[in-house]
Amino acid sequence: MSRENVRRRVWVALRWGGRVVVGVGALLSLYAVAGLIGGALPVNADRRPPARGVLVFVESNGLHTGIIVPKVAAGVDWRDLARPEHLADPRYGAYSYLSFGWGERAFYLETATWADVKLRTVLAAASGSGDTLVHVDHLPRPLPGDGARPILLGPAEYRRLAAFIRATVADRPQVHRGYGPYDAFYTARGRYSARRTCNTWTGEALAHAGVRVGRWTPFPVTVMWWF
Repeated sequence: MSRENVRRRVWVALRWGGRVVVGVGALLSLYAVAGLIGGALPVNADRRPPARGVLVFVESNGLHTGIIVPKVAAGVDWRDLARPEHLADPRYGAYSYLSFGWGERAFYLETATWADVKLRTVLAAASGSGDTLVHVDHLPRPLPGDGARPILLGPAEYRRLAAFIRATVADRPQVHRGYGPYDAFYTARGRYSARRTCNTWTGEALAHAGVRVGRWTPFPVTVMWWF
């Protein structure tokens, strides 16, 4: 093969490679813009907080969001699901609050923080997966400054939230140990994708309860800026 042919093939490869990079960048930009717009459009816009009710919290670690609820309130008791013996250290089962989050199995288990994020894990999850988990932390009641945002729900609102979370957990779920001594993962229902992320699930749960939140909340910020 002549040098001219080699140069031509290299130039064609670079040109197509550049187009692919530009195309992927454009898709990511469109996704980001769409997510921010979807997160800014409210559902339950006319909702007014009750004077009294059940205090829950929404939290974020910058990557995943979760909903913190009391173990027992308004006729809802989570102790049959999240049991002390599921924890690496059952003593944490004495805490009175639970944090629930949902996500794709590999993405959840391999990306506890931003430092753990790998492109292959993100792409695999974004392409779609029915292998999902519910993450449950046993916690004390959040204090001011913990980063969790309070939401006061009426009893009926809270029961709707609890029903949504319960429906996400698989029947007779398998239990997997969590990141530390105080948390565990449970097999879940639902398909994870770029359209329905862990943060989308949080927004859907709050919307189902009747809370004012964004219509589509794929990013942590699109959940947290409402509270």
